[in-house]
Amino acid sequence: MAVALLRFTLLANNLNFIMPNFSANLSLLFKEYPLIDRFSVAKAAGFDAVEIQFPYELTIEQIQQQLDQNDQDLVLINVPAGDLMQGGDGLACVPEREQDFRIAVMDALSYADALGVGRVNVLAGRQPLASDLLTCLHTLAANLRYAAESFQSIGVMTTFEAINTVDMPRFIISSVAQMQEMLEAVDYPTLKMQFDCYHMARMGEDLTTALRDNIAQIGHIQFADVPNRHQPGTGTIDYPSLFQLIDTLDYHGFCGAEYHPTGHTADSLAWFQPYRNLP
Repeated sequence: MAVALLRFTLLANNLNFIMPNFSANLSLLFKEYPLIDRFSVAKAAGFDAVEIQFPYELTIEQIQQQLDQNDQDLVLINVPAGDLMQGGDGLACVPEREQDFRIAVMDALSYADALGVGRVNVLAGRQPLASDLLTCLHTLAANLRYAAESFQSIGVMTTFEAINTVDMPRFIISSVAQMQEMLEAVDYPTLKMQFDCYHMARMGEDLTTALRDNIAQIGHIQFADVPNRHQPGTGTIDYPSLFQLIDTLDYHGFCGAEYHPTGHTADSLAWFQPYRNLP
């Protein structure tokens, strides 16, 4: 850890930049503790903002109590994704599951509205083996528009993300170009990309070019190193320079730390130390 911290400190000190707004993804970080306890642990580590993939195991009241006690903001949640995380196809792109998707959107809307969440992410899902690709894309576009309209009614931005097909085979959106095409197809002002640096790097995208060319259409950024989805400093991505780039692009959203720590989460935060005390 000491070597990694020194490396990141030296790199950060050589960059004259304003710190991005970082959020801790409580679904992957601080898993040494029950979800209800991760808010306070994240706060102690320096995170004033958190995100949760699927917060629905906790009640709205439980989450609000933690946010209030720790003076934190919940900046992102996902719409429930059906069986996606258990190896199924999910909801958003699956023909004939539109009603299930709408129920999931209403569940997420109730949490987002009560908790002041700024962004809600939709996981597009896998193309079912028996379904035509074009039909699935049309289903996804219609569902994304429904979600965007629903969340706009409470002042919330909707995002969707590309996920690499190494980790999640058959995921229907897996590139920046496909996100661009879907944005054009839906054509709704509060629908944006969620740009996950890990997933895009795994798919061979040039992160610098992709961020620079698409920043106006990016509503949320997440990050982990490549190839093993661990913390920055464990792989091939130059994160100090990437964070510098994000600031030069005048990005005002959050950068979510969504990685699998090597060992205890507290020992994985060397990347964060040079930034956390900056004004």
